[in-house]
Amino acid sequence: MHRTLLPASLIMDMQQAFTAKKKVAASRSWMLLDSKGESMMLEVDKYAIMHRVGIHARDLRILDPLLSYPSTILGREHAIVLNLEHIKAIVTAEEVLLRNPTDENVIPIVEELCRCLPMRCDVQHTDESGLDPVSIEDDALEPTSENISLKAQQSGNQDIEDESPFEFRALEVALEAICSFLDARTTELETDAYPALDELTSKISSRNLDRVRKLKSGMTRLTARVQKVRDELEQLLDDDDDMADLYLTRKMVGSASPVGGLSAPNWIPTSPTIGSRISQASRASAATYGIESDVEDLEMLLEAYFMQIDGTLNKLTTLREYIDDTEDYINIQLDNHRNQLIQLELVLSSGTVVMSIYSLVAGIFGVNIPYPWNFDHPFLFKWVILLTGIGCAVIFSGIMTYARYKGLIGT
Repeated sequence: MHRTLLPASLIMDMQQAFTAKKKVAASRSWMLLDSKGESMMLEVDKYAIMHRVGIHARDLRILDPLLSYPSTILGREHAIVLNLEHIKAIVTAEEVLLRNPTDENVIPIVEELCRCLPMRCDVQHTDESGLDPVSIEDDALEPTSENISLKAQQSGNQDIEDESPFEFRALEVALEAICSFLDARTTELETDAYPALDELTSKISSRNLDRVRKLKSGMTRLTARVQKVRDELEQLLDDDDDMADLYLTRKMVGSASPVGGLSAPNWIPTSPTIGSRISQASRASAATYGIESDVEDLEMLLEAYFMQIDGTLNKLTTLREYIDDTEDYINIQLDNHRNQLIQLELVLSSGTVVMSIYSLVAGIFGVNIPYPWNFDHPFLFKWVILLTGIGCAVIFSGIMTYARYKGLIGT
């Protein structure tokens, strides 16, 4: 039996194709979460998602995990497109589509969405028989214009106080998750950076310098990510029209409600869940008739997380200033060492000049040449050497005194 060995290039091509197929399969995974907190895995292509939520391909491309797009919050006619680091989701007025739900950073977000998305009013307003007490009370009253207006205002105010729109609850979970994630990364960076900087100030070495360099690079990348999320929230807060685009429930109710705010609604669908939500939103819309441009609730929500992400950015700014101060301190230390080397070089140069003079005199008198004045005077060489050494010492002391006077060397 003969075995056929495959070429190495063919094996590599097969591995690459398998890896690419896994990436494509991962990019098709979506988690669907509805208003009841129920989740369901979906394996669909981008065209099915575009048809389901009503967004364009350019908006869906922002959520592609294989592409690198900055953090973005886009409000569309029927959906909100969220691209916040690892959180890539599409939020509608009734459901949330979350991409890559099996990612380790996304799993806690899925759990939090399942906990926060169910409406509390569904539990509070339903008794044991399954009937809605608010609806029974509405049937008991006469359908006069004053009663309808009063009930709409009271029910609308109560629903606004008790429950925020579905898309805001999903948006709040996403913002809380990304702000907490970035704050945790900042805390980890601070925990590693401050001891490393302190160690660098006490001992300047190649190991400590390389460690601080890596931490500074990580801080720069993290600062850019935090800055982008902060800029996105600031841009939303500065534009009321962009915030109004995020009110999906309001737009859904506005498009479904009849003209004339005082007529009884006969457009409620047969689905109990959707019908109840639209009925409650309709009463809230009637209570706020004429102020549809009011974005105070969303503005308060965004401001809270803007302050949180701004606090994270302030931590990184403080860390950057600490790194800059450490670099200045190290540069001062290096300049001091450099100045000490220059002073040592000055002392050695002065000593070399003096010794050169001494060597010159000793060399002249050490040459085996007969001098007439050296005859019968054997002690003369000793006096020349002694006087030359004293003269060189005086010259060296004079150079050092002049250098200290001019501040070239320390005292």
